[in-house]
Amino acid sequence: MTDGLELAREIAATQGGKVVGEQRGVPVTDFDYGNSPTLFENMDLSSETFVHSTNAGTRGVVAACEKGDEVIIGSFVNTAAVVEYIRSREPEVVTLVAMGTGGTMRAQEDMMCAMYIKNELEDYPNSFKTLKSFLAGVDSAQKFFDDDRSDAPESDFELCMDLDRFDFVLKAEVVREGCVRLQKINVDCGEKA
Repeated sequence: MTDGLELAREIAATQGGKVVGEQRGVPVTDFDYGNSPTLFENMDLSSETFVHSTNAGTRGVVAACEKGDEVIIGSFVNTAAVVEYIRSREPEVVTLVAMGTGGTMRAQEDMMCAMYIKNELEDYPNSFKTLKSFLAGVDSAQKFFDDDRSDAPESDFELCMDLDRFDFVLKAEVVREGCVRLQKINVDCGEKA
């Protein structure tokens, strides 16, 4: 993950990788692959090197690594793994960072995911069904239901909301200024994931 597209291109060129992502004002054709999980769902990625660059998410992860002792990435697809990983580490302080839109505006989906993880950590009841229904109607989700948007098919919404699909966390570690590498850490989630 990088905090900028030019750095992503530089790293991909030197490591024989591909640039994946999205940037406001940059045509999707300027990337090797867009930011659609549907695109990758059935691909064999085992021998690929990807450098990811987005408006908010990758920039936020890089910035968090500058300030945090340990940075892991969480979303609805790995909430049980995130919760179990945090519990196993027994940290004194946990900071949940919702990246938002472009890293400058709150995004309901990011805020709700952080709240969902917080509730799970505190054993507070969550209703994922209600949450998913709500998020399908927020402004930022409308791109998934717009037939004119080939870069964000409806299946992306379903993949992003596939609760506990994965039983691992991704730990970010600084490689160089503006760039982090992700390490996959498997987590025993019991029957939940």
